[in-house]
Amino acid sequence: MERVSSTELINCLQQYHLITKQQHGFLTERSTSTNLIESLNNWMLNIEKRNHQSVAYIDFAQAFDSVCQKKLLIKLASYRIYGSLLDWIGSFLSGVSAERR
Repeated sequence: MERVSSTELINCLQQYHLITKQQHGFLTERSTSTNLIESLNNWMLNIEKRNHQSVAYIDFAQAFDSVCQKKLLIKLASYRIYGSLLDWIGSFLSGVSAERR
């Protein structure tokens, strides 16, 4: 169920252009490696043009675990994700299955 919901949610966000082309995490055929390859290309273009280039990479290990669940649900609702799906996501995030509520 999690995989199906995740896939459908990502498809919806992509369809309505709510995920930028710079997003690499959580997307099929994208990763930190593809992000680095794209970044290297941009850096090389800037070097060739003699532009200054600043780079900062931050490791947000377990960042999702620290996201405020209430704010995330509000953000999802602003993207027109509501009803049973939003309730299910809220239950999933809180670790309470729908059957136990």
